[in-house]
Amino acid sequence: MAHLLQATDIVKEFQGHRALSKVSINVPKGSIFGLLGPNGAGKTTLIRIINQITAPDSGTVTFNGHPLKREDVSRIGYLPEERGLYKKMKVGEQSLYLAQLKGLSAAEAQKTLKYWFDKFEMSGWWNKKVEELSKGMQQKVQFITTVLHKPDLLIFDEPFSGFDPINVNLLKDEILKLKEDGATIIFSTHNMASVEELCDHITLINDSETILEGEIGEIRNKYRSNIISVGIEGDTDKIAKNLDKKFEILSANENGMEKEVRIKIPADSLPNELIQALVPLTEIHSYNELIPGMNDIFIQAVNNASKKGN
Repeated sequence: MAHLLQATDIVKEFQGHRALSKVSINVPKGSIFGLLGPNGAGKTTLIRIINQITAPDSGTVTFNGHPLKREDVSRIGYLPEERGLYKKMKVGEQSLYLAQLKGLSAAEAQKTLKYWFDKFEMSGWWNKKVEELSKGMQQKVQFITTVLHKPDLLIFDEPFSGFDPINVNLLKDEILKLKEDGATIIFSTHNMASVEELCDHITLINDSETILEGEIGEIRNKYRSNIISVGIEGDTDKIAKNLDKKFEILSANENGMEKEVRIKIPADSLPNELIQALVPLTEIHSYNELIPGMNDIFIQAVNNASKKGN
């Protein structure tokens, strides 16, 4: 698998505080890569190193197969969590200025900005000062100025902060389109639902160290609970008395005519074995394995890492 960006054994300290301790990430080309972790874990420090805002104390960063160079910054688009537009400037004037800073000619900038402003229904904002816009509107402007030069790598740090659900979905759709068009995206957020929707791979950093990394599906499979939710019609007492004891009944709940039974199966047991054991005892209406979501995995991984550190 080809990687657009690789950071290897990155170490960074600030006044005796270690922000990153041999952290490595490998970002595949054309993927959406989730960089996750609690506040203070070291994510923003790593993002700043990739953007060459600061330098690592040790470790290496490669971009598209070569050591990261100063000129590579022009191929990176960065939307920081701390937004930074000039409040007194007009929206259009500022957008043109930022577009030309990123290498577009005045004509290219005007054409590209018109496309994005029309797309986001923002044409009426062109002559307004930034301070006249809501926080969400300002973030749309900054999103546009981050992506308009079509960089190879996009870094979004909490891009949905301050957006209502409609605009969150708008931005999600645009991020997926950017991926389809060939962009590679690093996506840093606390919103685990968005991670599940958007990300292909993740790295989870906690207390300056990498504690979890890999492809989303593989990670969810690793943390599978082996708990099956079975919708049945029948007597749960009969199941409790006659079901093979290697299957552990965790709960039984009624929802109208149907009952839901949650059963834990042994790690080495196939789901079909439970079905075969239940068929003589009840009528099965539904059968689903309860695979933990990224929010549960995030909490479990951080808690496990904290226990090891104590």
